[in-house]
Amino acid sequence: QVQLVESGGGLVQPGGSLRLSCAASGSIVSINAMAWYRQAPGDQRELVAVITSGGTTDYTDYADSVKGRFTISRDNAKNTVYLQMNSLQPEDTAVYVCTCNARTWTKNGLGNYWGKGTQVTVSS
Repeated sequence: QVQLVESGGGLVQPGGSLRLSCAASGSIVSINAMAWYRQAPGDQRELVAVITSGGTTDYTDYADSVKGRFTISRDNAKNTVYLQMNSLQPEDTAVYVCTCNARTWTKNGLGNYWGKGTQVTVSS
């Protein structure tokens, strides 16, 4: 129903920057929100950042560990969400996964959809 494709991950040195992209496609009627999660080996999945994708209640929010360093943004015309990551540290190393909450032509009501993830490695 909805496909999410992430890109932009890779290897970066401490203090460096990366920008992740996630493009949504499929039988989309509307997207309520898009978000980035991450999961490091041995850790629980955590919410990194979230942004509303339309309507009158738009907002952004971030995990305390990334506030001031990461910025989430969107391009509604392209159904794409971005995560600009600055001042990266080794503890940011994880698989970053894109998700959206959306309404489609083939399912009644809202549903949650997940991408496959992109690896971010911060190391010297």
